[in-house]
Formats: sequence, structure tokens, C-alpha cells
Amino acid sequence: MKKIQAIEPDMLSKIHGASLKILEETGVLFHHYEVLEIFKNYGAKVQDKLVKLSPELVEKCLEKVPERFTWKARNDNYTRTMGDGYLLQPAAGTVKVHDLDGKIREGTLKDYANFQKIYQAGDIYDLVGMIPVEPKDVDPELKHLYMMYETLKHTDKPVNGFMTTGSQARAQLDMMEMAVGGQKVFEKNHYMAVSIGVTTPLTYSWDPLETMLAYVKRNQVPTILCAPLAGVTSPYSMLGTAVLQNAEILAGIVLVQLLRPGHPVVYSPSAAAANMRTCGFSTGSPESMLINIVNIQMGLDYYHIPVRAMSGFTDAKIPDFQAGAETMQNLMLGMLSGAHLLNESVGILDNILTVSYEKTLLDGEIISRIKRISQGISGADRDLCVESIQHVGHGGSYLTEPMTVKNCRNRWAPITSFWGTQEEWEKKGSQDASHRANQMARQILLDAPDSLIDKALDKALLLYMEYESQLISKKIKS
Repeated sequence: MKKIQAIEPDMLSKIHGASLKILEETGVLFHHYEVLEIFKNYGAKVQDKLVKLSPELVEKCLEKVPERFTWKARNDNYTRTMGDGYLLQPAAGTVKVHDLDGKIREGTLKDYANFQKIYQAGDIYDLVGMIPVEPKDVDPELKHLYMMYETLKHTDKPVNGFMTTGSQARAQLDMMEMAVGGQKVFEKNHYMAVSIGVTTPLTYSWDPLETMLAYVKRNQVPTILCAPLAGVTSPYSMLGTAVLQNAEILAGIVLVQLLRPGHPVVYSPSAAAANMRTCGFSTGSPESMLINIVNIQMGLDYYHIPVRAMSGFTDAKIPDFQAGAETMQNLMLGMLSGAHLLNESVGILDNILTVSYEKTLLDGEIISRIKRISQGISGADRDLCVESIQHVGHGGSYLTEPMTVKNCRNRWAPITSFWGTQEEWEKKGSQDASHRANQMARQILLDAPDSLIDKALDKALLLYMEYESQLISKKIKS
């Protein structure tokens, strides 16, 4: 199917040119001494913390970015290619959970582990990790260790890390290295990716840069993430925000290529149009995705590199009609625009503040529907069936026709929705889709294995966590 576009293709070169002008004349702030030295060594203009990039340097670095890469899983059955088709990324950054008892509360480490189990169990979910919910019952200085441990313990799909400090990023990488069999195996493959957040407008702060350095030096993949708020931290104009967002992402891509030429990097637009009545963050507006589709077009059609899009979010507080409508809107626009990686794809509520068990399953069905739509009409469905139509003739039935018998089980079927009569629905308890999703989530958690790692690795990871905890404790006391 033809991809959704928000602007005409000839505008892409104008956005690129405007972005180059900003990078060359206005520049980007980088709050990191090592990064500033790297830029100096490659001829960029560096004054204090301000870096100005020539168009020639930007273009040269863009040419080196690969169009796709292999995202390795500990279980090869789950290894995926980034840059070819869709990959579904879990929720990230929420602080509350809409639990299976209908309560909205602070998240716990058990919730964190539960979401990893659900991502592992579902065929819809390609990736695991990130921070589907902040575990508030864990020491903030140690939570990166516990979250990584739970991810490794309950999943063997490709892993998303989480942007923290440089030392915390190192610990995540160390633990994954232990899980895959050592440094040589780990650094030979791309096992992990991580979001590198830009502070809009035009600023890269210390911690994201430390995380980027840690990942790239060990051959793992950064996704350059911008989240401008149109009208507040970026221009009110949608194309103005697209230009600013593009310039910020390009600056990060240049840095990655200077660190490691030819290294994979993911172009990750995540803009939102502000609610101008309150100047607040709002993910449910159509304008938010329209801005990002412009940047998706830039990444896909102009730069030809892997692209990630924010997708399954909503302003709704519970999994209601608003949640379904806004999530369907955002997922459909993100997927049908051609983005390779769909972030925040499942379970999100309340502008990325809350994650829902039920909505994680409900969104899985939305994704499944859109995947089917994007496949268009193919295979047996392209047969014009003239002979069959002539054979059945007038007033007959196609139920016993060979094509029907052969293909009758190939049609798409729902995951949480109910297809049947009123009587059948009543017989099954008159449940709505949220209730069915609730029961499905409970069953997944009941069926999940206690652990996917052996005792030796489990012991080694726990010892590493204890060692890191002691180092952190000493550092805090000093």
C-alpha cells in the first residue's frame, strides 16, 4: 500500500536545507567535554559548548548511516531486522499503572516484571525492556539494576535499554553482556538500543550524551529522540517544528558517525502539538502525528535510514472510547506512514503518565488490524474468480467452492473483540472488550515461567548487582 504522507515530496529538500542552515549558523549546545573534543577533531566550529556543523560534514555523515541493521535476541527466533517492516516497542516512561483491579496507582517492580512477561508472551510485541512503568518501591539509585535483571529473567527478545546516567548505562550493558556469553559475542552484535533524548530547543545534556557514548563504544544502537512541544519549546508552525526536530536529530546522527563511522542509528521524531489553551502536553491531537509524519518522510524518503515513531498514545485516563479512538488514530498514522519502529505502541494512557494492563492487550488488537490493512489485497484475494462465478451461477452459494474451503481460515480474526450473536455474547457473560483483555492478561501472568535464565546466570547477575550497589552506596556516602 502507498504510505501516508503529510507534505508533498518536493518539500523534503527545503526542510533539509533549512535544517542545515540552523546547524551551520545557530548550532547546537553539547554539554559534554569529550563530545566537544570529538567535534573539534573533525573540524566543526566549537565555541565554549556551542557546536556549529558545516553542511559538508552533515552530508558526509548521513551517507554513512546504514539503511537497516539486525537487532539480535538471546533467542534467535526473536531476532529482528530494523529498517524492514514494523517492530513494536513497549511502553516507556510512565509512572503510574492502571492495574487489573481497576485502580490507578504508583508502579512497582512486580508491575515492571509483569509487563515484561506480557511482552514476552505476545506475538504482537517484538521488543522488551524500556520502562513500561517506574518501580517506585525500589531505590532510585538502584532501579536500573533491578529493571535490567527482571528484563533478562523474564524475556529473551531484543532489548531496549533505558536512558539514565553513563554509569547506569554501563551497568545495563554489562548485565546484557553477561547474559549473551561475554564481551566478544556482545560487541559483535547489536543486542540493545536506547533512546537518547534531546532537550529541545537545540541542546544535548550530559546524561544522554554519556549514555550515547557508552552504547556506541560497545557497538549498541542509539535512537536519537526529540520531543518538541509545538508552540512552547518549538515553533507553533507544524513545519517549523519539523525543521527544528530534524536539525536536532541530524546533530545526534553526526556525532554517532564521528564516534563510529557506519554505525546504526535510528531517526526518532516524537513531537506533540501543545494544547494552546493550557500550554500543556497533549498526545491525542491529529496535529501531533502530522508533524511527526513529516519527519518520518524525511528519515525514510530523504535520508533512507531506520525511523522510529511515537504511536500508541492518548490523553484518556482509562481504556475507554477516547483511548481507543486516539490510539487507533496515532497507531494507524504511524504504521501507515512507514515507520520501522513503533514506540509507546501499547498500554499508554494519560499522555504517557500511566500504563494499563488491559490496554496493552487491547492495543495489540489495534496493531493487528492495522498490520492487516497495510498488507492490502494479495494472494488468493487477487483472483477475479470468473470461472467460480460462472460455475455457481444464479442464486447459488460459494461456501463449498474449492477456493473458499482452501482459504476460509486465512481471514483476520480479533484478539479481544467479540464476533458473534447477542445470544452468544450473553452466554459468555456479556463482557466488554476491556473485561476480556483483563482476563487474558491474568492468564498470561499465570502461565508465565518463573524465569528464562539458568541458575548460574541468575547467581552471576545477582552478584553483579550486589557489587554495583556497594559501589553506588560508597559514592553516595563520599
